[in-house]
Amino acid sequence: MARAAAVTPPTRPPAGGDRSGAVLARLQLMVTRKLDGLLQGDYAGLLPGPGSEAGESREYRPGDDVRRMDWPVTARTTMPHVRRTVADRELETWLAVDLSASLDFGTGRWLKRDVVVAAAAALAHLTVRGGNRIGAVVGTGAPAPAGRWRGGSPPAGPGSLHRLPARAGRKEAQGLLRAIAGTEIRPGRSDLGVLVDMLNRPPRRRGVAVVISDFLAPPQQWGRPLRKLRVRHDVLAVEVVDPRELELPDVGVLPVVDPETGELHEVQTADPGLRRRYAESAAAQRAAIAAELRTAGAAHLRLRTDRDWLLDMVRFVAAQRHARTRGTTR
Repeated sequence: MARAAAVTPPTRPPAGGDRSGAVLARLQLMVTRKLDGLLQGDYAGLLPGPGSEAGESREYRPGDDVRRMDWPVTARTTMPHVRRTVADRELETWLAVDLSASLDFGTGRWLKRDVVVAAAAALAHLTVRGGNRIGAVVGTGAPAPAGRWRGGSPPAGPGSLHRLPARAGRKEAQGLLRAIAGTEIRPGRSDLGVLVDMLNRPPRRRGVAVVISDFLAPPQQWGRPLRKLRVRHDVLAVEVVDPRELELPDVGVLPVVDPETGELHEVQTADPGLRRRYAESAAAQRAAIAAELRTAGAAHLRLRTDRDWLLDMVRFVAAQRHARTRGTTR
């Protein structure tokens, strides 16, 4: 399904550094008020897992992960036992932040790129405590060639990729967020699979990996790197969606442009058949994305530009905690 964005965008915050600073300043109070105290302890992450250090054994209960069965104790006692594990005292979280041209769009309360920055801010707030570290790899489109690119061959390739080293401390996390928010979105396609694979190199100790994107790239491009990432890390996929990517309004002739290829089209939205086919295609696309994320074993959080993204994130974290108390993490 083609990435289509209305030519006339909604009112935007100030451009450049002023815009980034305004977005981050607006987010700071929102995140602090709603997320402080949400997690238990100073060392819990957004995806609280069982840890990796061996602990004591206890009797098996329905819902326990059978991969943690303690077979020697089970054989001695003739009762099934599982091995408890102790959570690591220091968590390292890495973000893969996709800022392709398709993210520079929004028809709701936020632009998609602003939701990306907001999600990164919330994740940083949840992670950077008690000495935990957070780093990021950021990708955007390929540099635009000289002259007009619209209607011609769009830039191709992995695009511009930047690695921000993992550091501990709120001051360092704020610097990382400023670097993400200040990244210039360039036209052209970036390779989401290459961006995700950067989290696999170099190999790191077990931690949390978060991929923030609209996932509009073909699933076969990023599915395998995501599955590879899940072998060693807990993976969270944050999908950013705009309502116009799910359905078209009935507003007559609507000029739309693909921000990644520059292709311009005029769409007759008064045609109910076209709107129905668009909605069906969009639903099939999102179902394929969800299925690929499920296959990869990643936790899936969907944030929309027309909803309270922070409330959705709070509900997601609460659901993760509830699942943990019942013996599961998904």
